[in-house]
Amino acid sequence: MPQHPLVFVGVVALLTITPGADMAMVARSVFTGGRRDAFATTLGISAGCLVWAFASALGVAALLAASRTAYDTLRLVGAAYLVWLGVQSLLAARRGAGAPEPVANAGERRASPFRQGLLTNLFNPKIAVFYSTFLPQFIAPGDPVVALSLALAGVHIALGVAWLSLYAWLLHRAVAAFKGSRLRRALDAVTGTVLVGLGLRLAAERR
Repeated sequence: MPQHPLVFVGVVALLTITPGADMAMVARSVFTGGRRDAFATTLGISAGCLVWAFASALGVAALLAASRTAYDTLRLVGAAYLVWLGVQSLLAARRGAGAPEPVANAGERRASPFRQGLLTNLFNPKIAVFYSTFLPQFIAPGDPVVALSLALAGVHIALGVAWLSLYAWLLHRAVAAFKGSRLRRALDAVTGTVLVGLGLRLAAERR
């Protein structure tokens, strides 16, 4: 058992529902592909968290967090990726709803949201810092570090999947209730602006 499990769950729950890049990415997927794409994005985000949890347990994330060069490199790559995704949404808002894509591209379209969620998470050095500094506070000396780190990360991931799935469902219902190209373009514009803003903020951050 981790130390202070209720404190851990409470803090992680608050962090999970705090708006950020994950919610913006899920919203983008809802607008571009619906709930299925949003769930694929959520799974990609969760897979990224799992990778960072392994890295933290093995000490890799701690080394990354300690290296300013590595941290800044990952931060700038992640910022550029968020800005690129945001620009794509802004361009979609400017063009308006386009024609459906050919059926031949359907497999590629389904694979893309997972990859985007995964890369957004892996390119965010904050996750590395979070797992390498926050999780150890709930692991006592003598505990199985790898197993307990993964268990704690599993709680975080489970809460994230539940919250982002609920968020995607509610957002999809809202979009379905107010169909129309004008609303779609407005939502694309808002999502794109948020993603660009998050990318610029990440690029400007200093540890």
